[in-house]
Amino acid sequence: MAFDLRHNSRTLLDGPDRAPARSYFKAVGFSDEDLKRPLVGVSHCWIEVTPCNFNHRRLAEKVKEGIRAAGGTPIEFSTITVTDGIAMGTEGMKSSLVSREVIADSIELVCRGHLFDGLVAITGCDKTIPGSTMALLRLNIPGLILYGGSIMPGQYQGRDLTIQDVFEAVGAYNSGNISLKELHGIEKYACPGAGACGGQFTANTMSTALEMLGISPMGFNGVPAMDPKKDQVAFECGRLVMKLLRTGLKPRKIVTRKALLNAIAGVMATGGSTNAVLHLIALAKESGVRLSLDDFDRVSRKTPVLADLKPAGRFTAPDMYSAGGMPLVARHLLDAGKLHTEEPTVTGRSIGEEAKRGRAKKGQRVIRSVTQPLKKSGGLVILRGNLAPEGCVMKISGEERKLHRGPARVFDREEDCFKAIKADKIKPGDVLVIRYEGPKGGPGMREMLSVTAALQGAGLGEHVALITDGRFSGATHGFMVGHIAPEAADGGPIAIVRNKDTLVLDVDKRLLQVELSQAEIKKRLKQWKPPKPRYKNGVLAKYARTVSSASEGAMTV
Repeated sequence: MAFDLRHNSRTLLDGPDRAPARSYFKAVGFSDEDLKRPLVGVSHCWIEVTPCNFNHRRLAEKVKEGIRAAGGTPIEFSTITVTDGIAMGTEGMKSSLVSREVIADSIELVCRGHLFDGLVAITGCDKTIPGSTMALLRLNIPGLILYGGSIMPGQYQGRDLTIQDVFEAVGAYNSGNISLKELHGIEKYACPGAGACGGQFTANTMSTALEMLGISPMGFNGVPAMDPKKDQVAFECGRLVMKLLRTGLKPRKIVTRKALLNAIAGVMATGGSTNAVLHLIALAKESGVRLSLDDFDRVSRKTPVLADLKPAGRFTAPDMYSAGGMPLVARHLLDAGKLHTEEPTVTGRSIGEEAKRGRAKKGQRVIRSVTQPLKKSGGLVILRGNLAPEGCVMKISGEERKLHRGPARVFDREEDCFKAIKADKIKPGDVLVIRYEGPKGGPGMREMLSVTAALQGAGLGEHVALITDGRFSGATHGFMVGHIAPEAADGGPIAIVRNKDTLVLDVDKRLLQVELSQAEIKKRLKQWKPPKPRYKNGVLAKYARTVSSASEGAMTV
């Protein structure tokens, strides 16, 4: 039986009783012929505050052209964004992870409220990608995700720049290592136009993960934002969603457990962001699929790091695209037997068929083969221990250290730690502890790029460690552990750490430990009292009351 292309919109628009609805559509320019075709939502995240999503309205027009050419009626709408690079290091950053839920909710509500038959979601900066995908999975209507693309690298004094360099330049300036003139030069030239952050930070991590997941067309996301080919792939996405409608292929048939394991392999092979753990667990829950922290560690142990990408490596996302992009990474993983090959994708081809199409540009140096990897195992590991009974996440793609043991320096707010670094109060060997920054305690689980970049800029990156129940930007590198669960606000053991307690981070043993007896830990926990909520009303208060643990994807329930 053929899939009904107007499986939802018939109810909304057909028959005499629906004349009022049709009259509203006609008021804004839709014709009777338009309303007899499938209604396909085209969501995007355009906002006049960031380059990450600045090309979305242009791409939406191209998607709409593709939908019309293939026999559908596109309906454009927008959702919100909160831009990490701007909000970072301020109270505003508490809104970032919360925005993922709002994005998902808002897209879901528009599509449910107007009975759309399909959806193309255009995404950009970090939370827009998982948020839009969560909505698509909830709706389970034929659709796909198109990433707006990466920004090109900036140029200053003969070197390529990303936003990571600006954050680290702040640390270098505060430490007296560069002049104010040089800081301003880096600031001026780092971001040359539209597109999301250029390294394998969270946006590009999730972009590549969605190609491996099969919910974005393989190779489409990797086209940089201002590359002329981006308009063409946007048009093709419009045609493709109509093909998905005709075949009836729905998102939950694509986002399976095996597909999620493929996505994790892609994250590991590219040295991707720790945020992928939160977001892929959230996608799994929306699709009704079992996925845990331990799955990430298992895949990491057997997946080599192949892509030499910032923040730990040398190259940017546009470099990777020119080298062969995610299709080439997938090809290497396929040849090494690291993929579940039969999983479907939105192109109609299996992920194995897509991987076979991967080709390397002659002479490229960005993507290694599995026989000559940058690292033999993946870029993320899961640690446990008496400080993280539910687990925590560490990125090791650029790290040679495997062990750090040192005294705790405890901070209950990110800003206090940043001030201590600026005041030169952090010493080599220290383990910085930033707590009450988790999903509930923050609330909002802020990223710590201002702090970690300040450590790098001060020359301390190789000599200290940092642990937190908050998050890290994909641009973070160093001996950093995040997502500690249970978080401090829930009475997790990180809440009872004191200055000068000895902490141990052991990568090989997958261990995060405080050197205290279990009796002493229990004693301190018994004495602990939860802090008062930082927000008593509004969206952040609502989020704090409903959000789950980081180990469960930090989702609102």
